[in-house]
Amino acid sequence: MSLPPRVLFAGLFHETHTFVESSTPLENFAAARGRAMLQCSGDSSPLGGALEAAASLGWDILPALDLRAVPSGTAEDLVFETFWRELSASISQAVETGLDGIFLVLHGAMVCRTIHDVEGELLRRIRLLSGAAHPPVFGVFDLHANFTDAMAAHSDCLVAYRENPHTDARDAAIRAVHLLDRSLKDKLRPRTFWKHPPIVWPPTGTGSADDPMRTLLATAHALELQHPEFWCVNVIAGFSFADTPDTGVSFSICTTGAPSVAQAALDTLAECAWTLREKGNATESPVDAVLRHALAHPVAGLTVVAEPSDNIGAGAPGDGTGLLRAFLRLGVPHAAVAICDPEAVTQAGQFANATHPQTFELSLGGKGSRLDEGPLSLHVELLALSDGRFELEDKRSHLASISGDFFDMGPCAVVRHNNLTILLTSLPTPPMDRAQWSSQGFAPQTFAFLGVKAAVAHRGAYAPIAERMLWVETPGPCTSHLATLPFQKIHRPIFPLDALELPQR
Repeated sequence: MSLPPRVLFAGLFHETHTFVESSTPLENFAAARGRAMLQCSGDSSPLGGALEAAASLGWDILPALDLRAVPSGTAEDLVFETFWRELSASISQAVETGLDGIFLVLHGAMVCRTIHDVEGELLRRIRLLSGAAHPPVFGVFDLHANFTDAMAAHSDCLVAYRENPHTDARDAAIRAVHLLDRSLKDKLRPRTFWKHPPIVWPPTGTGSADDPMRTLLATAHALELQHPEFWCVNVIAGFSFADTPDTGVSFSICTTGAPSVAQAALDTLAECAWTLREKGNATESPVDAVLRHALAHPVAGLTVVAEPSDNIGAGAPGDGTGLLRAFLRLGVPHAAVAICDPEAVTQAGQFANATHPQTFELSLGGKGSRLDEGPLSLHVELLALSDGRFELEDKRSHLASISGDFFDMGPCAVVRHNNLTILLTSLPTPPMDRAQWSSQGFAPQTFAFLGVKAAVAHRGAYAPIAERMLWVETPGPCTSHLATLPFQKIHRPIFPLDALELPQR
């Protein structure tokens, strides 16, 4: 009887916003080392799905290291070097006792201070390790990656999520495990081919339910059915808030077939993207205009108002006051919004033991981005305090792709100013699961207006309970108007930053 394949597992997950002022140190990353990684087996994260699938296949799992953090500013070099030091030691040790494959859980848009292509550099270094040049390297990565030539050249098969919101992140990881199993059993090694058309889209233009992504994903699926030698065809939306040479839309195909066939398919996808390029350049109208129209045309249920410029899921600080100020300025009734402000949480907590409800002045938000108007002082009443940890209501939600089954907002306070309810968190919390509010004792569907700091990922949570969903323009680092961002490294010319007539082959 043959021995089960010995496969090393590791994860490095961070979506890096290079335009925000703050950096991301090593202590901001949650770490699981060695067998501690196995504790997430079966949970809702991509790593949890991959480990569960590997166990069901009877693999000998070699857990190395998993580092992950919520989207934020440029990662310090120490993050990558620490990860590499520990991973390379684990790989070298595994090689000595027998290593059949490597499985990686990646994001694909991670940037360090001196490394703009973290995932490509990681894969390059793996291949240079003694004994690691030959085992197949498979893995899973985020649809919002900025894929690179190095990622294609130094991996065998990386599988992207297909849905945005990312309801299929776990499924994509399981799919990647089964493709690696196929490679090991059939002794086949696919190659990855990649193409990056001159297009960059804001996150608001990359929802999988709408064009251009809807058509591109359907085309990719059709190509997989047409070409059995294509192991996977990835539509990669890119992450526009990372200033790197390869930022933007791209496509990759992992295949055991002829390179010319893969290249022709990539050309088809790139030409399709070019045809649909304007649909992906989604921008918003000014907040006051949108809210005035909404107030003039009331609906019976919940109105969700998305503020993409302060999109926490894209690395914004989540303390912008643009939408908050507009709610107050226009007298929006029975409204709610979440703000990340640990200082305000601490100040509010001082009133926890008051015998009677008290109104006190609190300085809210406006500290994380120079684009914001600054802190807003309000007289508020304390409604609730909590430790901020909650279990996801939807284990297939976009948030599960980041955190698994639970999320920690840090200490929280809920305060009220007139008709406005404000959830104050200590840690940036992407509004991707309704338990963010229900865990604090508030049913989000009971509000008339709910502000969310997101672009697309909130849809999975709130579309089922919202009467309507709106998007507004406010000041912030995740603006959908990409031409206003100070790009320096991105390959030019590129749409919509430059005037282009024809796609570049």
